[in-house]
Amino acid sequence: MQPLPHDFLTQVAQEYNLTEEQQQAFVERFSSNKNEQEIAEALHITPNAFRTRMTGVYSKFSISGKGPGKVRQLHDFLIKKHQNSHASTIPEPSNPAIDIEFLVQQAREMVRADIQYRCGTMRVLDMTHPIGLDDIYTDVNILETITGRRPKGINDLLQHCNAEDFERFALGKIIEERVPGLKAVADYSKLIILGKPGAGKTTFLKYLAIQCIEGEFFGDRIPIFITLKDFSEAVNQPTLLNYIIQSPNYGVSLSEIIDQGQALVLLDGLDEVREEDSHRVVNEIRHFSTQFLNNHFVITCRIAAREYTFEPFTEVEIADFDNTQISNFANKWFKNKAVKPETFINHLKKSPRIQEIATSPLLLTLLCLTFEETGDFPANRSELYKEGLDVLLKKWDAKRGIYRDQVYKKLSPQRKEDLLSKIALTTFEAGDYFFKQKEAERYITDYIRNLPGANTDEEALQLDSEAVLNSIEEQHGLLIERAKGIYSFSHLTFHEYFTARELIINQQSSEEALKKLVSHLTDRRWHEVFLLGTGMSSDAGRLLILMKHEAEHLMDGCEGLGQILDWVNNHLILGDQWDYWDSLQLIRSIYRVFNHSKFYEIITSKSNLKNKILIIGSYPIILLLKFSYPLPEDIANKFAGRLLYSLKFQIPPDWPVCVLTGYILRLWQSWSKEKKINSILEIIEYINVEKYIHSPEEAKSVERYSYATQLLLDCLNSDCYVSREVQEEIKETLLLPIAEIEKRKIEKRQSP
Repeated sequence: MQPLPHDFLTQVAQEYNLTEEQQQAFVERFSSNKNEQEIAEALHITPNAFRTRMTGVYSKFSISGKGPGKVRQLHDFLIKKHQNSHASTIPEPSNPAIDIEFLVQQAREMVRADIQYRCGTMRVLDMTHPIGLDDIYTDVNILETITGRRPKGINDLLQHCNAEDFERFALGKIIEERVPGLKAVADYSKLIILGKPGAGKTTFLKYLAIQCIEGEFFGDRIPIFITLKDFSEAVNQPTLLNYIIQSPNYGVSLSEIIDQGQALVLLDGLDEVREEDSHRVVNEIRHFSTQFLNNHFVITCRIAAREYTFEPFTEVEIADFDNTQISNFANKWFKNKAVKPETFINHLKKSPRIQEIATSPLLLTLLCLTFEETGDFPANRSELYKEGLDVLLKKWDAKRGIYRDQVYKKLSPQRKEDLLSKIALTTFEAGDYFFKQKEAERYITDYIRNLPGANTDEEALQLDSEAVLNSIEEQHGLLIERAKGIYSFSHLTFHEYFTARELIINQQSSEEALKKLVSHLTDRRWHEVFLLGTGMSSDAGRLLILMKHEAEHLMDGCEGLGQILDWVNNHLILGDQWDYWDSLQLIRSIYRVFNHSKFYEIITSKSNLKNKILIIGSYPIILLLKFSYPLPEDIANKFAGRLLYSLKFQIPPDWPVCVLTGYILRLWQSWSKEKKINSILEIIEYINVEKYIHSPEEAKSVERYSYATQLLLDCLNSDCYVSREVQEEIKETLLLPIAEIEKRKIEKRQSP
């Protein structure tokens, strides 16, 4: 926009009775070409405070509406007012006869088909055909503060993580305000949108072009969409202006439109420009955006490519998807398909680790493609994660014909995986989910110094390690700068995957590696590592046997645990239905009971015995009853409410299934008087475990044993490969006391 004289603006502000704060914002806004961020900094206020002041200004001038239209409307009014004054020094347009509005509309009609063709569809990964942008696009959110530049320490980042519940652990959780993407573009006339690989930058830019050409956004401008890689490789290396106006789709009027500042210039993929072309392209953008500064500019670039600086531009970051965006994306993807969107969303909610990677639009697309084929996620999650990592490490750029410069020639994708695996195990063992940049570079240096032909000069190795770290972040997005100088893996899932990979693949499931893994059997944060490790093993039998032996060692010194296992094997005989799978459900129920933080307090309290038995015994009861009489959710909820009302007893909120037991038993009694009912009632009587557990330490031993056994069974049923002999050995000795296990071993050796 054409700046206006400071004195003139001050006079107008007084004429329209602007407050002192409004006058400061008004004069600063229309006396320069600064963007909102720069103006706010000059006034020593926040951008939000500046926008609030300007809202009051527009009200004084009786200007309504939303978005950048208000700015242009008020500017046009001020230009005319100034030109009509005797003090006018604003020059007339170079060609006042030009009807710029007519030219814009004429050009829009000429380029509409081209914009629709180039920006109206998407085709990514293994899609068999293009998909309409409207059929996949989900509204984008923007972070106005770049995450990697936040002045935070590791302790600050850990404050927003729940280390006690790793299903909810979120690496680098963003608490800063998210701004709708369209609003950010409207607020800043010169914008650089940074983002991780596959964050949706190109999709968003295509969406802007379509919205503009359809008159839904910046309807008085013409969209110019440029893939910077194509521009950089154009024959004869044209200037950016010549490259644009030489397009047969635009016509000769485009230069005049650009000169008058009526273009929305969309420059996509600055990071995809080859290194040898980078300097020329950056200079062209700087020159073009300065020469035609009244146009609106948006540039996209990967987050780690920070050597590109454009002083007049505001840098923002495209945010990961939140749960609402994931649901919106899925609803669009599965619309009118055999697989229903709610099915996908429900499966996602049941798999927190898979849901975690769904925050990446690219990986969410992969999940949708996978789920669409089978209506489920693979039981062996390591295969799913490997496919996702292959996309980030190899396929994403290759599918689009982009070949990036290799900062360290001997780091093939395979070696990058090996490097990441070593970093993962080292940091995961230490509990370092966030680590400083210098530590990451040291891990890289220790790895690359051993590669064939590596430079042994320490200074050269240091420079190489810095370049490799930057490359892994920019090109693959697997290591992410969460705050200034602090890194982590992009997802906890990938940190766990690479940890398992180092032990199982790189160390070839050696006895030492497996024992190292099994030493963490009762540490819950290693739960996913065990599942992934068994999934990626060529034969998981040895690992499962070691896990079983480690679980059995937990019985040492806990007499009460042995008595409980005796009871399990002697009393839970529910006819012919009782089998291995019932054991699995029972051990999970025991785990949930003993995992409760108030367990020992409950069993030693003086509360009513019936209530105590109800709480302690309800999990095994409800799980066993489900085999024969599964209850619909609405009926179960109705039972829960009525039982709570009748008992007037404060049931722990994280035990919702407990409250169902009483009415379920009554329902059973009304259905049948068979002997099985007596067995169920017998469970209530004998599960009174206070007879066996005499201290908090013993309660903790039972909890650790039941957790370890549950993990063993989860691994066994994770679609891993394990011999039938190992399966039978685990089943035959499941939930047995040590003495009974030893007895059966002797009998087996003595049998012919």
